[in-house]
Order: sequence, then structure tokens, then C-alpha cells
Amino acid sequence: MPDDQLVLNAGSATVKFGLYDGQGRLRLRGLVERISEAPRLRLLQGEAPTERFRPLAGGPADAAEALLAWLEAEGLLAGLGAIGHRVVHGGTHHAAPVLLDDALLDDLEALATLAPLHQPPALATIRRLRAQQPRLLQVACFDTAFHRHQPRVHQLFALPRRLADEGILRYGFHGLSYAHVARRLPEVVGAERAAGRVVIAHLGQGCSLCALRGGQSLASSMGFTALDGMMMGSRCGRLDPGVVLHLLRQPGMTAEQVERLLYHDSGLYGVSGISADMRDLLASDHPQAAEAVELFVERLLQEIGALTATLGGLDALVFTAGIGEHSAEIRERCVARLGWLGAALDPAANAHHAPRIDAGTGPALAVIPTDEEGEIAAATRQLLEASSRR
Repeated sequence: MPDDQLVLNAGSATVKFGLYDGQGRLRLRGLVERISEAPRLRLLQGEAPTERFRPLAGGPADAAEALLAWLEAEGLLAGLGAIGHRVVHGGTHHAAPVLLDDALLDDLEALATLAPLHQPPALATIRRLRAQQPRLLQVACFDTAFHRHQPRVHQLFALPRRLADEGILRYGFHGLSYAHVARRLPEVVGAERAAGRVVIAHLGQGCSLCALRGGQSLASSMGFTALDGMMMGSRCGRLDPGVVLHLLRQPGMTAEQVERLLYHDSGLYGVSGISADMRDLLASDHPQAAEAVELFVERLLQEIGALTATLGGLDALVFTAGIGEHSAEIRERCVARLGWLGAALDPAANAHHAPRIDAGTGPALAVIPTDEEGEIAAATRQLLEASSRR
């Protein structure tokens, strides 16, 4: 039987994890949250998360090291053969999971400025665990990989060709989420629709949309960085580049300050001035909260419309991730304005977050929970098996 796999998804504030057996069955899932302030390990088993220990405050690498120590003390690492990591940016060269070594890590470090919220903590965690657990295989699974085979015209910016040759391209992100949803599409919407014209809306703290044809990525709302496209929790999404130039010319505004504004102080949080969490805004009676939600829906409709035009029509629209899976109100407000596509909602199914929420006419409307950790575990298991055969 193949060895177990541990999946780590290291961010700036949390380290999510999943422990899988050699057959891909989930043994344990959880996260270390608030890692720079008051970190705690929570196991996400069933409906009631349980707290297990409080590691010392530090960075994601410290949290991951403390997590492994706890798992080992609990006797859960005896069969571990590999650790799979979510790495957001793989650049132009990586369209599949890879075994990590020092040279590859150096290459991935060069991409850190393109995903400043995600790449540095993931790579710091990988380096720490490679030093602590040298016997274990370490595998990188890239969010950009799902999009690497898009038509070139969907990867280009209207910039001088030499810049495209230097790697300034549209990469797209959330690829692990899209890969999982694409795998589940046939069972939810049927094989014919799944192979047709599909738009998936990944709506969480980070948001993006992807157009699929034949189950493959055709175009994505995100571009060179994970800042582009759809409005997000604290990120602005699509923005006139002239705004950035204007901000940089203001007295006292540095590139670092502009970066913080666009990544941390914008989106739902920036427009509302209240929260980056859609649940808080929907529950608020403040007019600024209502305006932020209205803008979010407006931007969502614009992205759906653009990708539908690229596809030449729509056979299925899928909602996934935190907002997409759990906010019946956002789905309802969105579909209510898609009558021009023939979309019609079943209110009862939508209220219960059913897998199919359409009324049986027009394009299929679906809610498919994402599972990025499951995708990473499957890829890690495949590489583990291949390594054992060599």
C-alpha cells in the first residue's frame, strides 16, 4: 500500500492541512490559524471544529513545524511518505506537480513578487520542512498549472512582444480548485454539459472565474498576478493601470504602500470600510455594506458576461468556494440578472445549497464544493507511486 500523504496549504495567516492514507482517504483535516498573533490548531472533523493545541506565535513555517511535531506525538506520521504543498505561482515552466529540490525552490523564489500573499509563506514552509524531514518527498502543486494550456491569445497582454517573451503573461490562478470542480462536473451537470461551455465562479476571500471547454481552461479572469479580475475580500480586482500610476506619483506613496492598498485595503473591505467577510456585509444595515455587496454582484456579472462571450454561449454556471458554496443570496442576486442567458433559479434548491439549483431550463446552475487539498493529495500520491517504481 502506498504511504500516507500530508497536504499543506500555507498562507500568511493560516496553514491548512489534510492527512490522507495511501488510498486517498481523508484521515484528518484542520488548520493552524492566526499564526502571527494567537495561533491555535483546530481540527475540522464534522460540524464542530475542535481546538487541540496553541503553538507559539511566529510565521507559517513555525506553524507547520509545530503541526508536524503534534502529528508525530499523536502517532499519525508513522506511515507518512510525502508532503504535498500548494504553491500559487509556477510561472511558464510548470504545468504539472513536481518533486521539489534546491534548484526548483530557487526558481520559484523568483516568482514571489507575482504572488506576495501566498508564494513566500509556502516556500518558507517547504524549506523548513525539507530541513526538518529530509527523508520525506516534498511535492509542489501549482495553482497556475491548470491554465498553462490556454490558447496563447488568452495569455497575452497588449504589450510589446519582448515583455511576453520575458514572462509577462496572463497566468490565471485557483487552478487546483478548478481542477477539482472540473473533475466533478459530469456527475453534477451531466457529461454533455460538462464537456461544453462552462463558467466556474470561485468566490471566497480570493475570487476568480474560469471559462472551460471540454473540461479544459480556456480563459480566466485573473492575469499576471492574483490581484486581477473579480473584486475580492480585500483585493481590488480589475483596475485601470492609470490609477496605480496616479497613486505612485502622490507624495509619500511608495510602491510598497500601493501594494498594501491594492492587496489588503481594497475589495469588500475597502468599499465597505467594515469587513472583508461577505457574511458580515449581508448582515449589516449600513449603506456602505450594501454598496460593497452591490459592486461585488455587478463585477461578478461583468466577468460572467465576458467569459460567456468568449465561450460563445453557456451550458453550465458553477459556484464554488466560501461565498459561492454558502451564500444563497449572492447566487440569487446574480442569477436574477442572467435571464438573457435563459438562466432560471429554483429558490428552494438554492436555499438548501443543493448541487443543482436551476429550475430545469436554460443553462445548468450548480453548487460544487471545492477541495484543493484533495487535489494536492491525489497528485502527491501519483508522484509517490512513480518514485517508488524507480
